[in-house]
Amino acid sequence: MTEIDENSLIAQRREKLAALRAVGQAFPNDFRRNALAADLQRDYAAREGLAEAGVRVAVAGRMMLKRVMGKASFSRLRDLSGDIQLLVQRDRIGTEAYQAFKHWDAGDIVGAEGVLMHTRTGELTVQVDRLVMLTKSLRPLPEKWHGLTDQEQRYRQRYVDLIMNPSVRETFRIRAGIVSAIRNYLESAGFLEVETPMMQPIPGGAAARPFVTHHNALGLDLYLRIAPELYLKRLLVGGLEKVFEINRNFRNEGLSTRHNPEFTMLEFYEAYADYHTGMDRTEAMLKKIAHEVLGTEQVDADGAAYDFSRPFARMTLRESVLAYNHNEGLSAALLDDRERAAAAAEHLGISVDAAWGTGRIEMEIFEKTVEPYLHDPTFITRFPTEVSPLARCCEDDPAVTDRFELFVGGRELANGFSELNDPEEQAQRFREQVAARDAGDAEAMHYDADYIRALEYGMPPAAGVGIGIDRVAMMFTGESSIRDVVLFPQMRPEAGE
Repeated sequence: MTEIDENSLIAQRREKLAALRAVGQAFPNDFRRNALAADLQRDYAAREGLAEAGVRVAVAGRMMLKRVMGKASFSRLRDLSGDIQLLVQRDRIGTEAYQAFKHWDAGDIVGAEGVLMHTRTGELTVQVDRLVMLTKSLRPLPEKWHGLTDQEQRYRQRYVDLIMNPSVRETFRIRAGIVSAIRNYLESAGFLEVETPMMQPIPGGAAARPFVTHHNALGLDLYLRIAPELYLKRLLVGGLEKVFEINRNFRNEGLSTRHNPEFTMLEFYEAYADYHTGMDRTEAMLKKIAHEVLGTEQVDADGAAYDFSRPFARMTLRESVLAYNHNEGLSAALLDDRERAAAAAEHLGISVDAAWGTGRIEMEIFEKTVEPYLHDPTFITRFPTEVSPLARCCEDDPAVTDRFELFVGGRELANGFSELNDPEEQAQRFREQVAARDAGDAEAMHYDADYIRALEYGMPPAAGVGIGIDRVAMMFTGESSIRDVVLFPQMRPEAGE
């Protein structure tokens, strides 16, 4: 449809709206629906003797199509649950109402009352005896919604995408079900849901570049949070020993199929627990979510199958790097030597910064040569201390930490660790982060003096876990882009905006 054609149709619809205004309320709000399409289909689609039963219903929704055939017409109505057919007959609703209906358009929102019946082909239908225009649609629906060939328009006009594509509605129903199941799981385990600041004087809890805003009354710059972690751990200090937050985070980073500048995370913290507890809870929760939301623990995504019913694999980061690079001559001794590790990384096509230590180099090798190939649910553990500034060091090796990440289908879904609760060591880690920041690392953390003060009051040993809700939704809906599970993804402005 060209822009000229669309403008012409919009002008015609505006004329129809003007006619509605001339005779009364053009946007009435006195129609009350008492039934949804999906419920009617479930309860009555196969019921015999329906015409004699006289089941009366009131339905409302968007008219998706209309077929006018003399004195009788058919229309398809779509509500939040699905579609149902309407049979509109001149002799039942009256000549004047029928003539008005003939001029209604696809996209109009209408209410209909009548009795249920089956057509000769067996389709459940409402035989209408009262029909009401509730909202006149001024813009025509797409004749064909082009799906993948029109992704930009789908994301920009998500409201049209939702109208035209029931599968998109289902994606966001599943997403909502995931969030609900998470809440149920954690609350049943004794966790308290809390809320922490989204505007923070010091961004912390993750290595990321923040967004900056300004508070006029206080006269100071604030940061949109990159993570709620440091505030949630302050609550552990305060005696709230099991807390969680489903939170919006903001990171000033690039756009990709896995990254949106604002995204949703779950973080939960549990006192008197360690990262093994975190892994166990994460695994149990994801299995339960899959069962509750999908009805199965066999998940299909990206053309592949993932079995969440089996125990998740567990291996250390070092083990994974050596296993996935066994043909490259890597060894534990090589990875522990800064110059040899750097040379090995360069050989693998990985650029190495002069400021990186062996831990950061090994992490880069892992991300490039291992992470994309972790298909089945796999916990990777014992991450280098150099890249884990908030995690507790392993008792047997201070160069690595009690930390894990969960990968499925080459995607990181979760990150967790035994929390560092030694205030003096945490202060030193912060100072190292500040030094890295001064050296040019824009994602390095700031020094948070108040968080150190909180730790000095004493934080119990604890485990903390962060799970990306968007990425879990991608996995459980089979979507390959984060934009397909975010209702309104960030986009560049359209030309002329």
